[in-house]
Amino acid sequence: MPSYKRANRVSGEIRAALADILSNGLKDPRVTPITLTSIRVTDDLRLARVNFVPLGGEGDSEQIAAGLEAARGFIRREIGRRVRLKYVPELRFHLDEALAESFRVADLIDELALNASHEEDGVEEDS
Repeated sequence: MPSYKRANRVSGEIRAALADILSNGLKDPRVTPITLTSIRVTDDLRLARVNFVPLGGEGDSEQIAAGLEAARGFIRREIGRRVRLKYVPELRFHLDEALAESFRVADLIDELALNASHEEDGVEEDS
C-alpha cells in the first residue's frame, strides 16, 4: 500500500492550479495577492478547505474572502479544466488565523525590540 493518500496528491494539484488561477485568471480587485497556507481535501475528494493569508500580512482579509467566495464557481470550473478529476471538490476558503496571529506577534516583538533599543540609546521617557 502506498505511503500517501490520493487526497494529498489531489490537494497538491489543486494548489498548483489555484495559484495559477489567482495570479493570472482572477480579475476581482478585492482579491489582492494571497499566500495559500494549506489545502486539505477530504478522502472522498468532495470538499477542499483552502486556507490563505494576505501576502505579507497586508490587505483586508474580509474583502479578500468576499472576493474569493464571489469567484468560487469560476475558480472551481477552472480547476476542473486543469485537473483531471471525476468530481471537482467544493471549495471552502478560510483565513488562516494561526498565521495571521503569528504576523501580529512578530510585529509586537519588533515594536518591543525597537522600544528597548531606544531606551538603551539613552532616550528615556519622563514620568
